Amino acid sequence: MEDIIMVVARGTEPYAGDIMRQCFIRPFDFKHAFVVVVSGASWNPCGHTLLNTGSDNGWYFHIAERKGCPRFMRRQGYQRYLQEHQKRELRRTFVAVPNPEGAHFKLEELLAKQWSWFVLPNNCASFVEDVVQAGGSKAGLYLNCPSRERFK
Repeated sequence: MEDIIMVVARGTEPYAGDIMRQCFIRPFDFKHAFVVVVSGASWNPCGHTLLNTGSDNGWYFHIAERKGCPRFMRRQGYQRYLQEHQKRELRRTFVAVPNPEGAHFKLEELLAKQWSWFVLPNNCASFVEDVVQAGGSKAGLYLNCPSRERFK
């Protein structure tokens, strides 16, 4: 009975992705990496950032809560996430990742531990920066406000 109540309680929350217990992506997926910026909540004019690997049919990764494990989803889950959170995609920017193995290793490391979100220094954008920069990219945000600047 407890399991049923837990499932029902979780079902009432908007979908934010799933927690990855085993990493299914491959370093090759980082050859097609994109930073995806979506609209933010009403209190957040800076928007929200996700990492997409493997292009549109690939994987999406992001930080979805103040303290918790990073989340992942496939394309269908991403569409559900946008709809249930009433978000819209603002832009999708290709990011060259010269060392896909480094980015893959960093993503696996981050997926395995809890993330504490501190608004500016440790947020959704810094999560994406950490992964792509571990792969040799210099891409990032200067002001840490993805809706107002380009990830470059």
